[in-house]
Amino acid sequence: METKEPIAKASLLELANEIMKEHDDYLAGMAVTDVNEKSGVLVFKGEYFLDDQGLPTAKTTAVFNVYKGLAQALSPQYTLE
Repeated sequence: METKEPIAKASLLELANEIMKEHDDYLAGMAVTDVNEKSGVLVFKGEYFLDDQGLPTAKTTAVFNVYKGLAQALSPQYTLE
């Protein structure tokens, strides 16, 4: 079993915001603003681009894809301090 590297929340947010720019679904204006860890999986949060009624838009799917990609890429490597 591999050991995950502990990382400060601020450092992880900075890293995630850089990595997300390389994702195919990245849109200008996307940003990760918070992260927590549940059962060893990093859960990223930020703007979801909802409409005036609070419903998902076409951009919402892209956001979920990017955040999921971050979780898949970073969860095996890092754990929050």
